[in-house]
Amino acid sequence: MSSDALLTQILAQLSALQVSQQTLQAKLDAFTTLVGSPPSHATPITGHNDSPTLTPSLLLSPSSSLSKVQLASTSPASTPSDHNLTDREREKALYPGRVLLTTHPDQHGIKPFPLQWGAPDPSLRGPVICSRLPSSVKQRNALGAHSGSYSIYRALAIAMGTLNPTHKPDYSMTEPPVPIPPQPAWSDPHKIVSFDPWGHLVPQVFRKEVDELGLDVRPSIAVTKAHIKLSEIDETARKGELEVDGKIVLATRPLKNVDGTESDAYSGVEITTSKAAVEPVWYLPGIAERFGISESLLRRALFEDTGGMYPELITRPDIKVFLPPIGNLTVYIFGNPAFLYDESKELTLRVHDECNGSDVFGSDICTCKPYLVYAIEECIRCAQRGGVGLVVYFRKEGRALGEVTKYLVYNLRKRGGDSADKYFKSTELIAGVKDMRFQALMPDVLHWLGIKKIDNMVSMSDMKYNAIVQSGIPILKRYDLPEHLIPPDSRVEIDAKIAAGYFTSGKSITEQDLVKTVGRTWEETEH
Repeated sequence: MSSDALLTQILAQLSALQVSQQTLQAKLDAFTTLVGSPPSHATPITGHNDSPTLTPSLLLSPSSSLSKVQLASTSPASTPSDHNLTDREREKALYPGRVLLTTHPDQHGIKPFPLQWGAPDPSLRGPVICSRLPSSVKQRNALGAHSGSYSIYRALAIAMGTLNPTHKPDYSMTEPPVPIPPQPAWSDPHKIVSFDPWGHLVPQVFRKEVDELGLDVRPSIAVTKAHIKLSEIDETARKGELEVDGKIVLATRPLKNVDGTESDAYSGVEITTSKAAVEPVWYLPGIAERFGISESLLRRALFEDTGGMYPELITRPDIKVFLPPIGNLTVYIFGNPAFLYDESKELTLRVHDECNGSDVFGSDICTCKPYLVYAIEECIRCAQRGGVGLVVYFRKEGRALGEVTKYLVYNLRKRGGDSADKYFKSTELIAGVKDMRFQALMPDVLHWLGIKKIDNMVSMSDMKYNAIVQSGIPILKRYDLPEHLIPPDSRVEIDAKIAAGYFTSGKSITEQDLVKTVGRTWEETEH
């Protein structure tokens, strides 16, 4: 090849490269217009070879905190219209750096705060940090966001300008009014894997990390006290079946008439309780071990089947903690909380999975509310005998299939002949599985409370019973809902469960008997 031909070829290649570069720049400019330009001081998080990546999504400003002027537009006291900011301007103020889609363990500046799950001391264990605020983002040691599914509402509040993303909560008067002290299980990385056992003590045990290091560390558990008022328990007390002892069961103050005068009508009772709200914080190696799968499979499934919401589940294998966008659990304690970890005291337990239709609105197609009310009464009686009662309420609506799926199953049942022999099959036809609650994680909360044995368990669920016993907590007695408390239309559910092998203290039911148990049809309710 002549020198002229070679030169021509080189020039052509350079021209093609220039066009390609211009095309890439145009795409980059379009992307920047969409997500916002970084400030001039923005620096890339680099890869292992310390050279900047080409992906604009991996650029991070090391000082991307909002200025005082910018923060004014997002403070709760102001609105966008006060400063005539457009959405584009607010977006630039909130997120001055380019979009950070994911990170990698060996990128420059990435140094997760040390976290040793199951360490016996909080200073050794370390705080859970999932915040993407500039003060914490490079030291994140957890994926996801606080508040579970409610994290989406927090994001909306920030976008709308009603919440300052850098707001620092004042936890000075929020400490638990009743102590839940450390238990041996807290330092066992295999006993508690689905939430942070130190979650209610964060402002106290991680004060240095928050105040001195400026890290965004938040409580994932809150403990408080309350009174419970239920009309069903009012009626039980009115009939004399529940003692008004003035300590656990209190007489409600007299009611008021419309004119404000005191009424002589029966005002019912109130129940004193201690309670704790517990958000999920998953230790992924422990979760995988609990379910008998590999951590890599767990991470891949969580990434793929949440629409790819959390790419760092794949790119950050060094981060072992994940805050999933699911509902929390609530603990209700009747009697002295210290009795929970005192083996000499009687303990009555109900583990209850959410059912909004029955628990709140009284739907009679299932036994959820009757079970819940009966269990609360049994917990009260246990506490009045000198023991303690415990109800753990999990947000697992519709066997963790969700309320929409549950209602679709209701429609199928009522249109297809609501007989007990079709009960579980109806769910499988819609959802592909009859139950997704997977009780393997449920006992964690019992170990958190220091429970070592259960005297009475109000439940017919073998899955719950087996999960608790297999976790090392013996159950001395179990009993189900008394026959007279079962609503007629929920007989289908009860008989199907008994035939499927659920615990019962009553009659046995065969598969042949199930066709005889039929629920109410829609036509019977149309008048």
